[in-house]
Amino acid sequence: MINKEKYINKIDEKLVKEIQEQINILFETRKIYTNPDLTLSILAKELNIRPQLLSQFINDNLNKSFTQFINEYRIDEAKRLLKESTQFKIDAVGFESGFNSSSTFYSSFKKITGTTPSNYQKK
Repeated sequence: MINKEKYINKIDEKLVKEIQEQINILFETRKIYTNPDLTLSILAKELNIRPQLLSQFINDNLNKSFTQFINEYRIDEAKRLLKESTQFKIDAVGFESGFNSSSTFYSSFKKITGTTPSNYQKK
């Protein structure tokens, strides 16, 4: 049986580290993932790399889709806000974290954490 890999060429280890470092800097300093209009193309442009390279990096090195990758950061932000800012309504937390709909926020939160935002906040 032939192993059909999605990408023919693996990304060089040095480049993998560089991309990861750039993403970390961009996410920590600018919290770009909170932009509800963030796309693979926008992130690739910010990182100054081709969208195909970014997609390959996320798929091969993180074993995730772009959406899953971004949503995990957004959920971490939401968890922080739920713990720190009880004055926010739960829907507002979702929007502050970068989600552009409450339903996406709730379903992503439950999928990633195994609980609802309100149950998480009560813990």
